[in-house]
Amino acid sequence: MAESESGQDKTEDPTDKRKRDSRKKGEIARSKELNTVAVTLAGAGGLLVFGGHLADTLMDLMRINFSLSREVLIDERSMGLFLLASGQKALWAAQPLLIMLFVIAFVAPIILGGFIFSGSLLQPKFSRMNPLAGIKRMFSLNALTELLKAMAKFVLILFVGWLVLLNDRIALLSIANESLEQAIIHSAVVVGWSAVWVSAGLLLIAAADVPFQLWQTQKKLKMTKQEVRDEHKDSDGKPEVKQRIRQLQREVSQRRMMAAIPDADVIITNPTHYAVALQYDPEKGGAAPLLLAKGSDFIALKIREIGAAHNVQILESPELARAIYYSTEIEQEIPAGLYLAVAQVLAFVFQVRQHRAGKGKRPDPLNKDLPIPDDLRRDS
Repeated sequence: MAESESGQDKTEDPTDKRKRDSRKKGEIARSKELNTVAVTLAGAGGLLVFGGHLADTLMDLMRINFSLSREVLIDERSMGLFLLASGQKALWAAQPLLIMLFVIAFVAPIILGGFIFSGSLLQPKFSRMNPLAGIKRMFSLNALTELLKAMAKFVLILFVGWLVLLNDRIALLSIANESLEQAIIHSAVVVGWSAVWVSAGLLLIAAADVPFQLWQTQKKLKMTKQEVRDEHKDSDGKPEVKQRIRQLQREVSQRRMMAAIPDADVIITNPTHYAVALQYDPEKGGAAPLLLAKGSDFIALKIREIGAAHNVQILESPELARAIYYSTEIEQEIPAGLYLAVAQVLAFVFQVRQHRAGKGKRPDPLNKDLPIPDDLRRDS
């Protein structure tokens, strides 16, 4: 059962608003196996339907190629024009098959989830830059599922190849004794039916993958009872009620800030005027480190004291501390411009943990000159 950051179980089905917001972010069910089987079936069917015409065209081109005169072969201009004409003729013959494949490749992804373009998918994600997050993804449920599907497809192709050799071995051996025209047609038929059998097997894999993708997407969108209540109040309440709810949420966030500090991975200080506490846990679905707490002067001192009491790593980086303090709100992810700098800090913290656990050597001191964009820098 899924669990939220607050510890509540996500038992409620997603609301319409949650689904709309998720769709805007591009978080919809997609099945690569469905796309693959659609294109493969279309290719196999197209080869069986248009294969005869395509084979005739290729044979005509081969006859012409084999009958070229010596004068044409040594004349660069004539040979270039001939090759261009041959390519155009071959492309024209394959045009129906290519158009059909293009249309299927475009339509297949729309079958599950519909058409959507989300700019958020093009935004940089911190998890793509962090090697530790990549290692965790390698051992996730998604990675295991993809591995099983890849193994199933590999076994399927081997099985189809074995069936083709078993059932058509005599016919395949006889191709060597056939004329060129018969050999091309015969080979096209064998390839076409092989593609049909492969597609039939892929269809079984897609039939299992589509429900899995729908279930997984639904699971990600699950909500806690409190989230549902808050959303209904925010959507259906009067403007003054909405304003009051937002005010209460801010107050709750402030109270939770100090309680969240022990969960931080690192506290970055100014060292005395500012302090920010960061947490990065890709297993919770975060694309970038989250700001758990921030404060200046007395609040910064309390953040450092609580962090020290709970053995949270405290590092001094005045410029980075100020940049995070002024650019990020509590319970929000850091901006993309600070990904690289924070990645270096987290890598250093994780190396220190490994060293303390006796699993690695002592890391080199943290680079003091961290890469911070000019637009995010703040004077002390």
